[in-house]
Amino acid sequence: MVDKSKKVIDIKNLKTHFFTREGEVKAVDGLSYHVYKGENVGLVGESGCGKSVSAMSILRLIPNPPGRIAGGEILFQEKDLLKASDKEMRNIRGNRISMIFQEPSTSLNPVLTVKEQINESLTLHRGLDENAASEESIRLLKLVGISDAERRVNDYPFQFSGGMQQRIMIAMALSCNPELLIADEPTTALDVTVQAQLMDIIDDIRQKFGTSVIMITHNLGLVARYVDRVNVMYAGRIVESASTDELFENAQHPYTEGLLASVPRLDVDKHQKIKAIRGQPPDLAHMPLGCGFAPRCECARDICFREKPLLEKSGEDHFRACFRKPDEIHGAH
Repeated sequence: MVDKSKKVIDIKNLKTHFFTREGEVKAVDGLSYHVYKGENVGLVGESGCGKSVSAMSILRLIPNPPGRIAGGEILFQEKDLLKASDKEMRNIRGNRISMIFQEPSTSLNPVLTVKEQINESLTLHRGLDENAASEESIRLLKLVGISDAERRVNDYPFQFSGGMQQRIMIAMALSCNPELLIADEPTTALDVTVQAQLMDIIDDIRQKFGTSVIMITHNLGLVARYVDRVNVMYAGRIVESASTDELFENAQHPYTEGLLASVPRLDVDKHQKIKAIRGQPPDLAHMPLGCGFAPRCECARDICFREKPLLEKSGEDHFRACFRKPDEIHGAH
């Protein structure tokens, strides 16, 4: 159950920039959103819009150089992580905030057994001895649906399929009962059956333990099924935010409309062409003066090329950053 009286994390005006030869890349440019206890919040958008960078910013894992968190606040249980010491962050990472990365084959150490890798977190953060940690590792593998866990815990990552490796990553992320779980494209390159199984595991954990989840994904089908509230990102900013049902039924930003229109559907004529969003995402080192989406938008007008729209309330718990009225947007598509 979602507890709206408790914000597990509250991100305010976060700015993460990279300083390159081509110029200053504003990968995250004034990002603000929050996650309640037990809530699953989705971050969606095209590649390069800042989703993963914002997640790495929460854990303060931005490589410096060339990157730097240039401003804002990340309030985790009301403590600003940007002001936390390195020692405090080491205690938070993998313990109170865990992350499932999108490529398990590159995140798991190929020369260590699964047990050694899960045990490391259990001994470091929970203080378990080797025997207790090994028993807990077996329990966690069973929890994520790996059969014959007593034997397989001694195997190496390469002895598992991609889907099983991702289950191991989920087990590692859950090993310390985190308050916040960040899932960065956790189902990339997996078939749809395995995707559903993994998402069911994450959702079951969320409901059992009240874990909050930030789900970063391109997959709008997974968003529709598992996410409570959606933040649509474009060029480092949130352009629309609403509950999942509201967003799918009443999208109010041209970019969101474009994303939804580009998804294949079973309830339309099979000969109907899927409508793609024209153009390409902007170069973040050379952003246009006004709205970042204006050059690709079918309903852009003069003001869109001069000024950046603010994220403003447009309904109950519905926010959008657009100068057009919702009926004008719908009318243009």
